[in-house]
Amino acid sequence: MIYRIFLLLPLCIMLCSCSRSYSDEVSLDELTDVSLLSEDGSVSDEDNGSQDASVNEAGSGDDHDTVDDGKIYVYACGEVVSPGVYEIDADSRVFEVISLAGGTTEDADISFINQAEAVYDGERIYVPAVGEYDITYGVSASTDTSDNRININTADSAGLQQIKGIGESRAGDIISYRESNGRFSCIEDIMNVPGIKQGTFDKIKDQIKV
Repeated sequence: MIYRIFLLLPLCIMLCSCSRSYSDEVSLDELTDVSLLSEDGSVSDEDNGSQDASVNEAGSGDDHDTVDDGKIYVYACGEVVSPGVYEIDADSRVFEVISLAGGTTEDADISFINQAEAVYDGERIYVPAVGEYDITYGVSASTDTSDNRININTADSAGLQQIKGIGESRAGDIISYRESNGRFSCIEDIMNVPGIKQGTFDKIKDQIKV
């Protein structure tokens, strides 16, 4: 019995030694893998940080461009407190421009101004004085009386009906178009009004102006 114990003892010692060596090797390999993984993770984090920074910089650039977009310049003059050029939002209305210019003076006649009209870049917004415009014909009283052409940008319905070939209904169409699309840039633009084509324009072109 004792003899058998002496035979098994060396064998147990050998098995314990092998098990310990194997565990040490596994632990060393695991530590090496974790170290490599950590290094890879650091590089990946740095790359991600660079990409995030690039995205943020690009986003900042877009925001800056957006600030500049949607702005226009208009000139307010006539009977306003502070005439001048003003930078405003592209979707602004005439009344907002007049407000920026300090409002109107005591001599202003705002009955000829459509304050709800949308403005456009480079527009000249003129506020006339009382008595400056003839109510019947919609033309300036201070201009040469030999020029009897009707200003299609400022004339009211009665003034537009002074144009031969333009009745009450068509005058209403002109005013509606003006309110929706802004002022006419040239007399030819009146052909954009529904119902006014080349034939009608040829008959009225010598009677109108902008």
